[in-house]
Amino acid sequence: MRLRVLGVLSVLCLAVVFLVSGTILSSAARELTQEVQINRAASLNRLAQVAFDAAGDGDTARLQREMNTYSALYAEGIVVRMQQETLSSGGLSADRPDVRDALSLARLNVNGTSLAPLEPLGSGSDVMFRSFGSANQVLGGVVLDVNLDAARAKLQQRWLVVAAAAVALAAVLLLAAARVTGWVLRPVLRLNSAVTELGRTGRAGRLPEDGPPELRELSRSFSAMARTVSDSIESQRQLIADTSHQLRNPIGALRLRLDILQLELKTEREHDAAASVVAELERVEEILDDVLKLAAAEHRVSEDAVRAFNSPDARPVAGPIDPYPVLQGEVERAAPAAERSGVRLVLAPPPRPVLVACEPAELAQMAGELLGNAVKYAPGATVTAAVRQEQGLVTVEISDDGPGLSAAELAQAPGRFWRAPKHAAVRGTGLGMTIVGELAAANGGRLVLDTASPHGLRARLQFPAQPVDGSAHGGGTRA
Repeated sequence: MRLRVLGVLSVLCLAVVFLVSGTILSSAARELTQEVQINRAASLNRLAQVAFDAAGDGDTARLQREMNTYSALYAEGIVVRMQQETLSSGGLSADRPDVRDALSLARLNVNGTSLAPLEPLGSGSDVMFRSFGSANQVLGGVVLDVNLDAARAKLQQRWLVVAAAAVALAAVLLLAAARVTGWVLRPVLRLNSAVTELGRTGRAGRLPEDGPPELRELSRSFSAMARTVSDSIESQRQLIADTSHQLRNPIGALRLRLDILQLELKTEREHDAAASVVAELERVEEILDDVLKLAAAEHRVSEDAVRAFNSPDARPVAGPIDPYPVLQGEVERAAPAAERSGVRLVLAPPPRPVLVACEPAELAQMAGELLGNAVKYAPGATVTAAVRQEQGLVTVEISDDGPGLSAAELAQAPGRFWRAPKHAAVRGTGLGMTIVGELAAANGGRLVLDTASPHGLRARLQFPAQPVDGSAHGGGTRA
């Protein structure tokens, strides 16, 4: 948008400079042409008067001297045709086509004392002529070959001056256009970024009030609206977190009472009924735990987005860590569950030293969740955990060769409470991938799900690679 507006303003500025420069240059050409024309017309009139006197007394010597003096002084040729003879000076020939035409017109009592407008890149001379004689008879004509080189040199100098002034004016106007464009569009671009952040995270920082008065008022209105929306979303998020937390106590008490009740039950049928109730309570507790984790992850994302919006250079808060030891620890932690499910866990060899800006505990939570999902939903498969670097990204990858998900299911997997129909009998809440995606976004990364080769599911946590200075910070050493 900035380039489009600046482009339009630049074209307008250049058009104004072009029109003003063209007007000034045209005026300069007319002025110099008129100056030469007036000067040469006066000389032509004087020569015509001398020629008239010479035609009257028959003495052309004085006329020839006048012509020679003029030609020597101004380097311009003269031809005077009288009834008895034709005089010339300055090397001008009466047989030159334009001179011959001028003498023919002068014989018809036609005067030509105007010059064509000067052009800076032109060349050659022009002729002025007039007749002389009495009221009843034309006695002859005078032709003056006007040398325009000096006038053209002056015009060229003026063109250079005007061109330099035009370039300076164009630079000033373009700079002013850039400043005005930035002044007008900066609030619009900030507002667009704030709307994007508000839609993505539910929060937006206060917009600076600058630019035109209308945009300042719009920024104030948007900031007020964003605060209202953010407060409402935060209240809802806090209500969900508080509710989840507060429900844990009565659920825990209810479970304790069920445990006591189970001690009093007599029949196997009663024990089975109580066990089913306990299982449902455990599922509710699991859902509440995941809801709390999701609320915490969303809060991290919104806080990070607001901090980045208010101070774009403030990236990131977490220090660089080596992700491989964190992944290695989670693989060891998932080993007992994998053994029970018949899953073979494989940890790929460590790559060359890499660093990512991520909270170690949150990276461990993400890797643990992905490993737990692979163990839970791909029993009997081989699950591979690896850290890779390519194209400026560091990827923590968990892949399996299990049944995997279809393309439609992959698109739905990151959604809240979504579970594949074929996994309906497997215990879970459907919030694991959502939590991992939110935590990845909070640490400047992203979660990518796709199909493993030749079959299975591949989950990748991608983070921007951080500079490596020879040591890993915050992640320990490799085993």
